[in-house]
Amino acid sequence: MIQYLLLQGFQMMLVLAVAPLLIGIVRKVKSRLLCRIGPSVFQPYRDLIRLARKDVVVAHNASWLFLVTPYIVFSAIWVAAALVPTYALGLIFSWSADIIVIVGLLALARFFQALAGLDVGTAFGGIGTSREMMIASLAEPAMLMIVFTLSLLAQSTQLSSIAHYMMTVDVGLRVSCGLALLGLVMVAIAENGRIPVDNPATHLELTMVHEAMILEYSGRHLALIELAAALKLTLYLSMLVCVFLPWGMALNGAGTLTLVIGVGVYLSKMAAGGTALALLEVTVAKMRVFRVVDFLNFALMLGLLAALLLFVSRSI
Repeated sequence: MIQYLLLQGFQMMLVLAVAPLLIGIVRKVKSRLLCRIGPSVFQPYRDLIRLARKDVVVAHNASWLFLVTPYIVFSAIWVAAALVPTYALGLIFSWSADIIVIVGLLALARFFQALAGLDVGTAFGGIGTSREMMIASLAEPAMLMIVFTLSLLAQSTQLSSIAHYMMTVDVGLRVSCGLALLGLVMVAIAENGRIPVDNPATHLELTMVHEAMILEYSGRHLALIELAAALKLTLYLSMLVCVFLPWGMALNGAGTLTLVIGVGVYLSKMAAGGTALALLEVTVAKMRVFRVVDFLNFALMLGLLAALLLFVSRSI
């Protein structure tokens, strides 16, 4: 029992350690592609430490909700990211690694962050909150349709069961899986505020979404929110590689060498995913805010079409 708890705890610490590194890889690759040197891949760690050492400045009209939101957001997203299988399947808490549970934890974090954006009463907070809720109202249905597609395929909504099915069964090339993959990538881009939906590297008042809700935070509160945002990107990328590229993950009861190989393969997948994200962001332009609706509607249609094709014909 202690060994299983240690493996689960290692996964929790692994995603926490990888999240800032993933942000650093994305920034470094983007800088290189733009013919710039760019910051070190370890710069996000230094930024988080610097923010954690600073004093917290709180608006005089902020309520208790504004103060507790960073801790709730960080805890919910960290738990959700730690539930996604990374280097091994069948961990002790794999029974709770359900896609619907993860979507619920993300919705909980979004709910409190939206309330905190409105709590201080600034105009930017209200604008960012309204845009975030608009994106969420379209991204969550698309996510659920993709979940429905995967559950039809593997007869389960647990990520460990889906990954095990993908590894052990000859799934082959399916149109429905391809549509679900493309839809999940689009949802992940929108949920994390990446280009072309949003640009996390700028603070333009008329285009901000996520950044507008956290303008009033500082110090350790801002460090927690920034770390939660990095964990959210890690969560979606881990979910993509867990469901659609599960090869290299250690099965239940595997030996130490297999677990070490699983960790190495997982880190390689994260590095490749961060590189692919950086390549995407330097090749496309940010779209207008009102075009995001069409972007997410297309993701919803992809999820609906994938579920319909799989339901009508199991061979597609």
